[in-house]
Amino acid sequence: MRTTLDVRELGRATLARQYLLEPTDTPVEKVVRHLYGLQAQSPTAPYFALWARVAGFRPEQLSGLIEDRAVVRMVSMRGTVHALTAADALELRPWTQPIMDRDLRTNTQHSKALAGFDREALESWSRALLEETPSTLAALRPQLAQRWPDRDPAALAHAVRDVLPLVQVPPRGLWGRSGQPACTTLEHWTGSVLAEPDPERIVLRYLASYGPASVADAQAWSGLTRLGEVFDRLRARLRMFGGPDGAELFDLPDAPRPGGDVPAPVRILAPFDSLLLSHANRSRVFDDAYRRVLFTVNGIVKPTLLVDGSVAGHVTLSANRSSAAVDVTPLRSLSARVVASVEAEALRLLAFAHPGLDHEVRVGSV
Repeated sequence: MRTTLDVRELGRATLARQYLLEPTDTPVEKVVRHLYGLQAQSPTAPYFALWARVAGFRPEQLSGLIEDRAVVRMVSMRGTVHALTAADALELRPWTQPIMDRDLRTNTQHSKALAGFDREALESWSRALLEETPSTLAALRPQLAQRWPDRDPAALAHAVRDVLPLVQVPPRGLWGRSGQPACTTLEHWTGSVLAEPDPERIVLRYLASYGPASVADAQAWSGLTRLGEVFDRLRARLRMFGGPDGAELFDLPDAPRPGGDVPAPVRILAPFDSLLLSHANRSRVFDDAYRRVLFTVNGIVKPTLLVDGSVAGHVTLSANRSSAAVDVTPLRSLSARVVASVEAEALRLLAFAHPGLDHEVRVGSV
């Protein structure tokens, strides 16, 4: 008989793999590889994600990897920006190319203007230009308008993002520095060729970081469809479980699955944290009733507060020249003991993000 996992057991399994039950002292590059994609729409989001997971994490540990080209920032899963190891990016970007192709066909803002465009010519022309001098796509528009005067340059710039595997080069993404999202190709930046994707290996890597998971969960994480065929080929190598909603869940045989009674400490997650975005059924992490609060209409995913393994609120980090503060907005009642733990974690966050300033934590009420 297939074992059924309840919500707490499922959540604890994923938290263990995400280093959110106990921080890891694993080297940062290996952590980035294990986590298999840190959401990076916000330049600082990967730093906060690693702070929540890596013991003693320092921002320069990730900045150094980005400057050394060992970690790159680029569009991949779900058509959104992720921080990935260079080796993973070389496989995941070709694997997620169907997302970019779909965007070319269906983008409501640009698809009509791109009808019938010469994809090969655009790809060749823009590759040569961006490999010679990295540029933002906005800055590319005047040259696109000159080369294709009968086309909308904004639409062509958007198409460049879809047809080429582009990385955002430093100083974009470095801690404490600012920079526009200037791009060059992944191949040029890493000095390597794109890899032939192995869907079975990719799914196994996903399960190691986010499992146990259903086919729908993996499709939600990746933005791709028809992954059921991949899971079927892997079925003999995996363990199957029942989910709390009756879904069939797949997992690596030896992956950690701690019991639902294992303590889960208070954690503050990064904005856009991948934990919140990598499953179709997110009940292992938060109640769907909170979705509209945590996910704004303009695509922002707020930094969230985990209490006993699930989302219990969201936080706002603010600072001026002399002081910094964390405001905590609970979504359910918190005991005095939990509030004390929340305050301690928020002070730890302030010490990381804004050392040397005066710090204040304000916890609201439901």
